[in-house]
Amino acid sequence: MRKTVAGLMAGIGFMFACGTPAQSQELTIFWAEWDPANYLQELVNEYEAETGVKVTVETTPWADFQTKAFTEFNAKGSAYDMVVGDSQWIGAASEAGHYVDLTEFFNKHKLTEVMAPATVKYYAEYPANSGKYWSIPAEGDAVGWSYRKDWFEDPKEMEAFKAKYGYDLAPPKDWKQLRDIAEFFHRPDQKRYGIAIYTDNSYDGLVMGVENAIFSFGGELGDYSTYKVDGIINSEKNVKALETYRELYGFTPPGWAKSFFVENNQAITENLAAMSMNYFAFFPALVNEASNPNAKVTGFFANPAGPDGHQYAALGGQGISIVSYSENKEEAMKFLEWFIKDETQKRWAELGGYTASAKVLESEEFQNATPYNKAFYETMFKVKDFWATPEYAELLIQMNQRIYPYVTAGQGTAKEALDALAEDWNATFKKYGRH
Repeated sequence: MRKTVAGLMAGIGFMFACGTPAQSQELTIFWAEWDPANYLQELVNEYEAETGVKVTVETTPWADFQTKAFTEFNAKGSAYDMVVGDSQWIGAASEAGHYVDLTEFFNKHKLTEVMAPATVKYYAEYPANSGKYWSIPAEGDAVGWSYRKDWFEDPKEMEAFKAKYGYDLAPPKDWKQLRDIAEFFHRPDQKRYGIAIYTDNSYDGLVMGVENAIFSFGGELGDYSTYKVDGIINSEKNVKALETYRELYGFTPPGWAKSFFVENNQAITENLAAMSMNYFAFFPALVNEASNPNAKVTGFFANPAGPDGHQYAALGGQGISIVSYSENKEEAMKFLEWFIKDETQKRWAELGGYTASAKVLESEEFQNATPYNKAFYETMFKVKDFWATPEYAELLIQMNQRIYPYVTAGQGTAKEALDALAEDWNATFKKYGRH
């Protein structure tokens, strides 16, 4: 009943006469409950106007998203035709046969050239460097930064900062400057603090926050092709990155040991911090005066470079996949052909979606559309992601368990935490026969 529009038969003759599709159908896309899903519903309403195919974006709260999706997948249910799934899911979903193989579609439309390279690598391809694709990059996202322009541009603050650090106060170009500025503005007696970073260890908040340091310090989580982690996750570069993240934690507001995207936006809206880490997808609320009284004095910058000039950011966002158990795979494929068109991607960006289209991202029109789009463009060509293997959830829990006590309570050393994590991950990969 959900699949076929009532009254279809009565309209068939007319549609044949007009050369329009002979069968109108409904498609359901499953996603998490947030603003980008609302933007997608607006976009697909235009697809319905063009084709007669009704597309519904069904959502559920983020806390239930993964559980609800995989419960349906494991039951081989056909409730969803497509899903905008997290990038980490791609290994589990493809190896279990839940996603349709889109390799032929990808190659036919040359999507490795159309989409920003990093988004193809992390939203679509699995295993790494295999040339096998399971999703179309849909909602690009990554971690960036907001800051208080009025604090940074105050002449007295600028003078004091230069006297102390010897260079001009401005959005940081590297992690040393990020640390200096966080220290400079950290004034607990004034209830003003230096920086807001991710610390929540219940899913991927803390891990993604630390990834921003690790990747920009030139480190990696491991070799995604061989599953080697010894000497990589516990490398000297990663130790220094984790030590820096721990130092930044010392400049956060009090009680910041369980903070994620909600609290980090509040750090700006409630005058708590000079700088705040967050996904770009949550920045629209910071330029809206209804949700941020400091909207006019809030600025944005991309994740700064590390000590050796490397500049990367942790990937957020999702790709869109066709569910193997859909009864409308052919119609879903037609939808994806529409979704990847240049004009559709441009419209997606206009509505507020974060396109992964390289052509749209590179356009001046996109980069000037919001105060943060330029930083988003700069970021989406230099993002890296967590492990996408089916056992990613175990790896995530292990990383949280090892680094959280060090970052938020100073227990042990960064080297000890990462050495222990390397042992955990080696054992996990051995358990799953990865090496």
